[in-house]
Formats: sequence, structure tokens, C-alpha cells
Amino acid sequence: MKYVPWIAYRYLVAKKDKFLALINWVSILGIAIGVAALIVVIGVMTGFDRDLRDKIVGTNAHIVIERETGVKGFAALREGVAGLKGVAGASPYVLGNVFLERGNRASGLVLRGIDPRNEGAVTKIDKYLQNGFKVKDLTADRVIIGKELARFYGFKVGDEVVLLSPVSGVAGEGWRYKFKVAAIFNSGMYDYDRNLILVDYRNAQVVFNLPLDIVSGIGVKLKDIDQANAVKEAIRGQVGFAYEVRTWIEQNENFFAALNLEKFAMFIILTLIVLVASFNIISTLIVTVTSKTKDIGILRSIGVPAAAIRRVFTLYGLALGFIGTFFGLAGGITIGYVLRETELIKLPQTVYYIDHLPVLIQLNDVLMIAGSAMLISYLATIYPSAKAASLEPVEALRYQ
Repeated sequence: MKYVPWIAYRYLVAKKDKFLALINWVSILGIAIGVAALIVVIGVMTGFDRDLRDKIVGTNAHIVIERETGVKGFAALREGVAGLKGVAGASPYVLGNVFLERGNRASGLVLRGIDPRNEGAVTKIDKYLQNGFKVKDLTADRVIIGKELARFYGFKVGDEVVLLSPVSGVAGEGWRYKFKVAAIFNSGMYDYDRNLILVDYRNAQVVFNLPLDIVSGIGVKLKDIDQANAVKEAIRGQVGFAYEVRTWIEQNENFFAALNLEKFAMFIILTLIVLVASFNIISTLIVTVTSKTKDIGILRSIGVPAAAIRRVFTLYGLALGFIGTFFGLAGGITIGYVLRETELIKLPQTVYYIDHLPVLIQLNDVLMIAGSAMLISYLATIYPSAKAASLEPVEALRYQ
């Protein structure tokens, strides 16, 4: 029945009926706006998820191996873990809280002791360091501080940093330690850049009064972060249950769960925009059925079956939905690209951890949004097309 798409096309174009052409475009515009909004918002939510994940994972290890009393004999443990399949690198660390003294001010910070020889193979700290400094160049009397901490206290490379340890040293001495700033890092995450200080792990052992063969844990970098659970089980099989082994997912489980829930909620809320826009399609089809009653009656009187009439209006409504979805996808992807490339919208780092609006539009999100829009468009055609198909020729032509 080649006449079915031809009639649907004539109704869609509506060259002679200016009013019908107008409401066609209103329907298309409503769908387009809803789809574009969905694309942009879901792209932003996905961008936040990916950007924060990269920054968190880049500053921390993919898997950490810890023990409440500390990891003893860490050198042998590090070598054993580093040799496992799927492991790209492993490095010891010492973690604890200290106070930073600056004039008459003091604030609590996180001190992380790292192994300068191996840390570059576990985290992306080298990528965040400024002025070409490498973490392997970190010496015993030096520290690396974050950009925001340096800005807050006015630190520059070469300045002295005084740290106060909550743990007394041998014979109650050695709780105040002096270092010099070797480099400044900028991870793009305010909390890290404001509260984290990096030193050689041997200095951290002194600050926290730990024996030379004990560290807080071992950080592990994976070749594929999506294989974290599989590698975790392999590590568990080697170190046993005396140690706590946590993946990057488990370390930030609540945070990423909240992001995923928010993304899903935004999808549901913004899908309502498309749903509201679908009422324009229903209105357009009802108006078309009402205004084309005579045409429908003539078609039915010359033998066109009711099923064909139903298909005409179903195809007509789907065409409206398809065109609206197409323009919405094009507009949403374009807006997302502009926002990503220009970093047009700036964000306060103290609130959002990053300084610009991230956008990441993924193919599966686009397909899900397009499919949802077309499904809603199809559902919007059911009643008007059924109404058109139910018209009897006599009733349709009685008052014409």
C-alpha cells in the first residue's frame, strides 16, 4: 500500500493548509526541545561522573591493601602484588593527619608519604605537577603541596613548611617538623589541592613514629580499572584475609552511587518534557483527523481499509516524532560540543570539585534518549489513529 506513506507525507508537509503546517512545526519543536535538554543534561551528568572518577582515581590508587596495625614487611608484599596479572604497578604509602603551622594560623591536613621511585607508576601525580617537576625528584627534606593550599597560605617553591604531628617521637620528642616546598600540584579537585601534602614515605614514618618496615598500605594501579574486582580477588588469594583489600569503586561507593541515582532521576524528570511535548502530537493528529474527516470518508468509501487509515496517522505521528528527535539530537550534541570545547560555564571548585562544566555524550545515552522519544511519539499516535480508523464512510460524509 504505497499510498499510505504518500498520504502521511501530504499531511506532514501541508503546503495548502498553513494552520496544519504551523501545528506540525509546534509539535516538532516541542519534541526537539525535550530531546535536546535530555542530551545536554545527561551529557553533563555523565561528564561529571567521568571527570570526577578520573580525578579521584588519578590521585589515588585503583586498589589499596591495608591493615589496622599497618603493613609489615611491605617490600616483599609490594613485589608479590606487582607481579600479578592485570597489575601495572604497586607502591607503599603512609597516611595520617597533621597540622600545618603558618604564622599564628594552623590547620589540619592529610599527610601522605609516598615512594618517589614507584608512585609515578601508581597515580597520575606527575601529570598534576607544575614547572616540570617529577615525583621521582622528591628528596627527604622536601614536600609537594596542592595549588589551593599554596594559594591560601601564600607558599611558593622553596618556602619552609612547618608540620605538627599528633604523635610524639622517641622519648616524647620530635613532634614539630620542617620541610621545604619542592613542587606544587594541581589535580583540579579542590579538596585534594587544599588538604593534601606529599612527602617521602620514610619522612612520614618519622612524623608518625612508625618502624621502618611498616607502612599504612600498598597502592596498586591496574592496567584496566574495569577489572578491579577480578584483580582484587587475585590479591586476596595472595595476601589472605588478614589484610583489607578495597577497590576504587568501594572506596568511593556512596559517592558514585549518588551520582548514578542523580543521573537516573534527571533522566526521568526530563523525559517528562518529551512526554508533555507528545501531547502536541496528539493534538496535531486530532486536529488533522477532525479537519480531514471528509478525506477519510472518501478514502473509506472507495475501499481503503480501516487498518490503512490507522497506519496513515500512525506514520504521520511517527514522522513528527522522528523529525523532532533528529533536530533535538543535533541541537543537543552541538550544544554539548560547544560547552565541552569552550568551557563556557565556570563552576566554583569549593562546591563542585572542578572548575568547569564537563560534558560527555555517549552513544548508548543518545540511543536510549532517541528510543524513548520515538516510543513516546508512537504511544501518542495510538488514540488519534484509532479514532480516524473508526470513522464510518456514511458518518464521515453525512454533513459534508
